[in-house]
Amino acid sequence: MKVLLLNGSAHLHGCTDTALREVATMLEGAGIETEILFLGNDPVRDCTACGTCVKVPGKCVFDDDIVNRIIEKAWEADGFVFGTPVYYAHPSGRILSILDRVFYAGKSSFIHKPAAAIASARRAGTTASLDVLQKYFTISQMPIVSSTYWTMVHGKEPDDVLKDEEGLQTMRNLATNMAWLLHCIEAGKSAGIQPPQGESGARTNFIR
Repeated sequence: MKVLLLNGSAHLHGCTDTALREVATMLEGAGIETEILFLGNDPVRDCTACGTCVKVPGKCVFDDDIVNRIIEKAWEADGFVFGTPVYYAHPSGRILSILDRVFYAGKSSFIHKPAAAIASARRAGTTASLDVLQKYFTISQMPIVSSTYWTMVHGKEPDDVLKDEEGLQTMRNLATNMAWLLHCIEAGKSAGIQPPQGESGARTNFIR
């Protein structure tokens, strides 16, 4: 089993990365492989709703070496943790632009796989950011992994996060819950329990 963790910060080894590594360490201890993927700090194109990925499922027409790479890795992953810093009371523009394209083009690679969102802030805006990220999960039939508190850490610098004992505890408990759910899903598959098949085809427009 493998969990893919996305670092939506522009800083490779910042506060968001510190929180993600706490999760990854706990998952590795539970026998689950992890990979932390840094989304980089180069400019990222937003989704333009061109619809090309509908004609060629699983691939975004803008091949910028990050979105399509995430989709490829998502097929091999069993669970996900998406991490974002908070700048103006919402997730980073980087992670939103990338996830808009990733889920539009590669939604099938995420369906029924557990996911969690974590946020890092100096002070505020974390719960709003978590709410935004979790909406990607709820539209893709993904079980949301929770913890013993809202999944956030606080600090301006990585050393500050390391002093946030409750925040780090929340990250570890999140990892424990993720590992438990992944093992439960694996046991279910071994017992012949298959993921549910949702209805499809109905698309209602509200303005007629």
